[in-house]
Amino acid sequence: MENQNRPAYTLRQLILYFLKLGTTGFGGPVALVGYMHKDLVENRKWISDEEYKQGLALAQLAPGPLAAQLGIYLGFVHYRILGATLAGIAFVLASFIMVVLLGIAYKMYGGLPWMQAVFYGVGAAVIGIIANSSYKLTTKSIGKFNLQSFKQNWLLWLFFIAAVAITFFTQHEQVLLFVAAGLLYMFVKVPPKRINKSTINSIVLLQIGFWNYESSTLTKIAIFFTKAGAFVFGSGLAIVPFLHAGVLTENHWLTEQQFVDAVAVAMITPGPVVITVGFIGYLVAGFPGASVAALATFLPCYLFTVLPAPYFKKIAKNTSIKAFVDGITAAVIGALAGAVVIIAIRSIVDVPTVLIAASSVLTLIYVKKVQEPYIILVAAVIGLILKSFL
Repeated sequence: MENQNRPAYTLRQLILYFLKLGTTGFGGPVALVGYMHKDLVENRKWISDEEYKQGLALAQLAPGPLAAQLGIYLGFVHYRILGATLAGIAFVLASFIMVVLLGIAYKMYGGLPWMQAVFYGVGAAVIGIIANSSYKLTTKSIGKFNLQSFKQNWLLWLFFIAAVAITFFTQHEQVLLFVAAGLLYMFVKVPPKRINKSTINSIVLLQIGFWNYESSTLTKIAIFFTKAGAFVFGSGLAIVPFLHAGVLTENHWLTEQQFVDAVAVAMITPGPVVITVGFIGYLVAGFPGASVAALATFLPCYLFTVLPAPYFKKIAKNTSIKAFVDGITAAVIGALAGAVVIIAIRSIVDVPTVLIAASSVLTLIYVKKVQEPYIILVAAVIGLILKSFL
């Protein structure tokens, strides 16, 4: 009986797997989640299909970047807290080191013409990639852009449109809007039998405290990125509106161009897209800033995975919780769409950037096997050519 319960792999093997995936895994959250299923469920048979599905459901229900959260859960399956912790660190470590090294190069050479030429093309491509991802997230989480979907999910579409408009006009991340959307959708669709008012109040007060807190730069970084990490649902790109508003408008840490470049860096490195926070943190406060930003962003993801993991079978059946998450997700995706519009207006500055952005979108739609890093590489070459000869 003891042998039957013993995992078919060691903790060391699990850590090495996630270290390799974080070092070589390109393609964003959907691709990384697919690699895990193929490698761990189908090929190696370390994880059962049921365990994988439970992990994927938790990753979709709870806030946190999808791929990182699933990796943490799979580490938890047989090796509990230690496995979850080491799997999460291994998954993020390589890409964190890469973005810090890129941050060093960016600070050293960012003012040089060739570096500016590279990011001229890359920035436009990133707009196209984010726009395409925003569209995919919308159709997957809310529904297709047709009359039937608008009728069936009218309230979710209302949250989406409201979030687009509010994000665009205020240029701030509206955390309370997301919480309100989740609660309203839950009460309309599946009113819970018992409402823990103290829990709801604590969530609201926590967010207000985070919004107004003033202290040193590192403390500000820690508080801001913890707040951002706690509201990333589904895709790493969902963090973009939070970062854009907080980093540019609220704290004035980066310029618009630096922010777009930071997103581009996340696209060209393997592992979770959310690791862009490490690059931003480095530009703001060097290596300590990068470390604090990464830790603060991934800590909520870690806690939202390991705390409910032992009880998740019961949680997964709670339709009120699912409705709450659906409401938040619609608003978050709307905020992402609003952020895309803001960034595009400021970054698409001439005919070449319009063409590069449009080409990126069309390539992703019609050439299914092309991954984002290849598009960014081509855009970098185009940027160099255009700036060198025109």
